[in-house]
Amino acid sequence: MMQSINPALTEISREKLTNTHLTTLQDWTKALRDDAFRASVHEDVIKNLYAVLSRLSVEIQSLNDVVDPQEESLSLLLKLTTECFRAQRNACVQCTPIQCTLRDQGSIKLSFEILCKLIKLSSGGSNNVYDAIRCGIQFLGNIAVGNQLCKDDIWKLGFPHIFWNLLDLPDEKVVSYTCMVLHTCLDEHKTEQLAQDAQQLKVSRKIMDLCRSLPDVDWTVLIATQHFLKSSQLIIKMYTEMTNEERLTLLELMLAHLDVGEEEKDSLIPLSLAEFLASCFTDHCKAVLSLTSESSADDQAAMVVSRLLDILCEMTSDQKKFMALQDRSDLLSSTVDLLKEVHILGKTSKNVFTAAHDFSLTRTEGAGTNTNPYLSFKSHLIRLIGNLCHGHSLNQDKVRELDGIALILDNCSIDSNNPFISQWAVFAIRNILENNPENQKLIQGLRSQGVADDTILREMGFRVEERDGSLLLRPLKKDP
Repeated sequence: MMQSINPALTEISREKLTNTHLTTLQDWTKALRDDAFRASVHEDVIKNLYAVLSRLSVEIQSLNDVVDPQEESLSLLLKLTTECFRAQRNACVQCTPIQCTLRDQGSIKLSFEILCKLIKLSSGGSNNVYDAIRCGIQFLGNIAVGNQLCKDDIWKLGFPHIFWNLLDLPDEKVVSYTCMVLHTCLDEHKTEQLAQDAQQLKVSRKIMDLCRSLPDVDWTVLIATQHFLKSSQLIIKMYTEMTNEERLTLLELMLAHLDVGEEEKDSLIPLSLAEFLASCFTDHCKAVLSLTSESSADDQAAMVVSRLLDILCEMTSDQKKFMALQDRSDLLSSTVDLLKEVHILGKTSKNVFTAAHDFSLTRTEGAGTNTNPYLSFKSHLIRLIGNLCHGHSLNQDKVRELDGIALILDNCSIDSNNPFISQWAVFAIRNILENNPENQKLIQGLRSQGVADDTILREMGFRVEERDGSLLLRPLKKDP
């Protein structure tokens, strides 16, 4: 086959296009699937394959932007272009010499020129046009794998404008393949550049939007989690310009990432980004208070606050990388103050923050994503307070000064809107009392006076025990 392919390719590049030429390219595409065959392909054959694509490009560029893709001669031209892209795609699989030969010939630049024209022809929704676009993108993906020079050329020639046009096409496969190429080409340097100008940022936000609108396209999520989240500058820039709906998509991805193994957690999400999210929470946390109004409240703004709280809870759950958040006194103060406000609102009127006892719908943390911003909100405020006080004496004192201890004890009633609130309250009280004599004295004073707080602790299944001048929180002994 090797001896006959060169003359056949030469014919395609020079003669009138026929279905016989299409068959020749299809046979060539199949042969290139074989590893041993690819390794034996001579450089002049690859050059002739590029010559075929060049000839097809001339034919495509001569077309008017408004054509009938079903017309016989045009249909053949598009099928030949598709097959030529397929052949080049297969030829590049794990074959650096062929990648380099095609790059040196100018195949990357030529492919983008063809894709630009095909995008203009795609308005009619022709399968022949979309097949050619898909295979052209796949070729770019394969020539980029393991080849930094090709990656850089693709980025320089296609980003951001051509990639934006491809991502904007109404074809899920085109979008998926385009994101595959972007993921392959992206690196730390390119990711940092995404925040530098409006057009690049526009593409980045488009990818984030696709995470929401096309959830089955895994490449968008991989770009966001493996590249975007590593850049505080990019995420901060995007977040600032996003709508609340877009922010929720980003925060959901971040929260899902934090729910993976410890090693993966530490590899992404810089501390500077965590600091930014903490600031967003402290600055806008009172948006949840609008939920008590019967008028049209901005549920999405409240949902953003709820997701920020969830993320901060995960970040401060004994993850050393993020425990610097404990030193933000504004974060602790805002959390305690917000708990006070929602607690008072829930007691003074009937609203979403009022303790509920409707267990007709089982709600468990971790079982899917809550879509109501008030679900588990109070329990997570208490959880965050407990996290921020763990081994941190200044924060322990701060909670006492803000009257937060009694507040937490008063938020231990069974509440179907806040599963496990009692458990989080026990966790928080334990962290607030640990190695803190002043806080222990406060609890002792409440206990000595016989006030309700000791009763609340007992209802939670715990008792306060004095030992060597210190107070310890112990579980109640069960009756035999």
